[in-house]
Amino acid sequence: MSPSAPPLEARMAELTGRHVPFVKATVVRARRPASARPGDTALVLADGRVEGFVGGACAEATVRVQALRTLRSGESLLLRISPEETADGTGEPVVEEGAVSVANPCLSGGELEIFLEPLRPVPRVVVVGESPIARALAAFGPVLGYEIAEAAGADGITPEELAGSQALVIASHGRGEEPVLVSAVRAGVPYIGLVASPRRGAAVLDALPLGAGDRARIHTPAGLWIGARTPGEIAVSILAEVIQAVRGRSVEVEVEVEAPPETPESPGTGSVTAVDPVCGMTVSVADSAPYSDEGGDERRWFCCAGCRAAYEKDPARYAKADAS
Repeated sequence: MSPSAPPLEARMAELTGRHVPFVKATVVRARRPASARPGDTALVLADGRVEGFVGGACAEATVRVQALRTLRSGESLLLRISPEETADGTGEPVVEEGAVSVANPCLSGGELEIFLEPLRPVPRVVVVGESPIARALAAFGPVLGYEIAEAAGADGITPEELAGSQALVIASHGRGEEPVLVSAVRAGVPYIGLVASPRRGAAVLDALPLGAGDRARIHTPAGLWIGARTPGEIAVSILAEVIQAVRGRSVEVEVEVEAPPETPESPGTGSVTAVDPVCGMTVSVADSAPYSDEGGDERRWFCCAGCRAAYEKDPARYAKADAS
């Protein structure tokens, strides 16, 4: 086992406990010369930070790009990194079922195979109230693999619970609803549901000190329309709406990444990438990746500090290469 494994295992436990998504990257094969060895491991966070070791700066840049894509899809992937041309001869990644091969021109002749395992948090649903609907939600949620946090009233809700939650459902029938709704909206909770009749729900929303856009984020009456009548049936309709909101959206990053408007977005991946103007590698747009503002208004991103230094020494040279 790699010497870095124990602290990384503790870090994984910490991130899991805080409901933070990340990717575990493990080297499963290395062909010399390569700085990484089988068993070397790193964690890739949703903001692009890499903790641990799976190779040098150039290999890390490729791992970052592909790991962020697996974090969006939720599917594990075997990543093959080689300095040689890919099978189709174009230099573009070759995608197979469960694997992708990437030509990395910066590698010194070695080859790496790295298993990328996205670890996304179990959805946490905060349920406020002691009504029959609230009890039904608490009973059905674990069947879906959800973590249910029960609170009898608004006083039982902590900022930590809201910050790490995917959904908040208020089924307290008029008790302490307004402050919790406002806190949930401001905390950016993805799904917010209020159990109420259409008339009462509209009145509650109108009284909230929020803008129209923020009020529109609150689902009331909570739940999809399936003809539900009993508390159990209503709970099912609410959980169905939670599933629609949670599974139908991308994983939220823990730290927002500032990216220039002109940076292209890779089709179908949700990962924001750019091309290193020095070596031609596809790299991730993240504050944790090397970048430079030299040579014009457009920010440039690089696979490693070496490419950035080469660019900053003569930005005009690479600007001409881009134009051609």
